[in-house]
Amino acid sequence: MTQINFAFEQSSLMDDQFTTDSMSTLSAADFAGQRSGSRDSLMLTAQFRVTGDDKVAQVRVRNLSSGGLMAEYAAPVANGTPVEIEVRGVGWVKGQIAWATDGRVGVAFDIEIDPMLARKPVGKGAHSPAFAKPVLTRR
Repeated sequence: MTQINFAFEQSSLMDDQFTTDSMSTLSAADFAGQRSGSRDSLMLTAQFRVTGDDKVAQVRVRNLSSGGLMAEYAAPVANGTPVEIEVRGVGWVKGQIAWATDGRVGVAFDIEIDPMLARKPVGKGAHSPAFAKPVLTRR
């Protein structure tokens, strides 16, 4: 009998943990800050500025997705601060600081972008300059 009572008490405790009280239920807004989508790990430089400030800083973008990016930015900046960043191949994109820590920031874009545009070659690609070609010697 002791085991049956214990099982009943344990079941009763579990029912209390999973209440349907509206004050303890989670909504979609609770997860709004969480990442989604795939990210491209890369290393490229970009122009970065806090919206309304004329000062432009150069940052290193470490990863990029359609909804945001992570960049190296050492200046202190608060979560939710509106920013603009010039992504190569895309142009200036508006967003806001999602998080900031240890010289890095996460930016959530206001609109989705195509991150593959940042990977396209910048030049015309007609030919490589002479200094970029390897020197081959014959033996």
